Amino acid sequence: MGRLLSLDYGAKRIGVALSDPTGTIASPLDTLTRREGKRPPWPEIRRLVEENEVTGFVVGLPLDLSGEEGEWASEVRGFGAELTRRFGLPVDWVDERMTSVLAERAVRSVGLKRSAREQKGRVDAAAAALILQAHLDRTRSSHA
Repeated sequence: MGRLLSLDYGAKRIGVALSDPTGTIASPLDTLTRREGKRPPWPEIRRLVEENEVTGFVVGLPLDLSGEEGEWASEVRGFGAELTRRFGLPVDWVDERMTSVLAERAVRSVGLKRSAREQKGRVDAAAAALILQAHLDRTRSSHA
C-alpha cells in the first residue's frame, strides 16, 4: 500500500502526520512553519515525501459548519493541486471540521509543560494525525 502523508494546511503552520506502511495507524510527524501569504515550504515537503517513500497525500479540507467550502477551502484545494503537480501523487480530502479542537484536547490531556508555540505545533501535527486516521479508517471499512 505504501505510506500516506497527511497535511493540515494552515496560514502559519502545516501539521504533518504519516501512516504506517500497512495503512492502519496514523502518527504525528512534524509541523512545518510557513510565513503567512508565502509559498509552502516545498523543499521540506519533498524531503518528507522522499525519506518516507510516500505514495499519496491526505489533506484536511476546511469546511464551514454547514459543510460548505469557503475562501480558505479554495486555497487549500489549490495547495492540494500543487502537491499532485509537483509529486505526481494522488490527494484524498478529509473534512477537517473539529479536528483541531480534538487535537488540542488530546495534547492537553498528555499534560506536557511546553511553550505556547510548541503546544500549537503539537496540536497541528496531532490534527494531521486525526485527519489521516479518519481517512485510513474510512478506507479500511470500505474494503472490508
